[in-house]
Amino acid sequence: MGQPNNERRIAANEARAFSKYIDSSPYKLNLVAEMIRGKNAGKALVDLDFSSRRVSREVKKVLLSAVANAENNHNLDVDKLVVAEASVGRAFVMKRWTARGRGKSAGIEKPFSNLTVIVQEREPVAPKRQPAAKAKGDKKSKTSKPTKTAKTAQAGA
Repeated sequence: MGQPNNERRIAANEARAFSKYIDSSPYKLNLVAEMIRGKNAGKALVDLDFSSRRVSREVKKVLLSAVANAENNHNLDVDKLVVAEASVGRAFVMKRWTARGRGKSAGIEKPFSNLTVIVQEREPVAPKRQPAAKAKGDKKSKTSKPTKTAKTAQAGA
């Protein structure tokens, strides 16, 4: 008997992975999540490999899980996956105490975070072409005022 299946919360061309209780503050985790948002999944994995931040290993695990979910559970093409969303939330804060001088104590807060990564199957977008640079002689400013040269200054005087 049981209960009916829940409705799918994301689109048909998306896959999701979620990690709870990552031992890092949401601020630090969001700096790494910001680095991969909107990027191709393969490029994001390479960027996480070469990131010097400790929390990038956890973000990489979640991204790999999202890619695996897309491939195995939703039959999406891995080469077309893009990180559509990487959201960070606050989980909880452990409160600890440390001894200080003259018999006092000070509080220490150890924050934890949650991370959700959603990958989406999209066609790769061609990069925008930069306009060709002009040569030095081609620069003409319409808004600048004409300057007086030595000859025009003598002629006018």
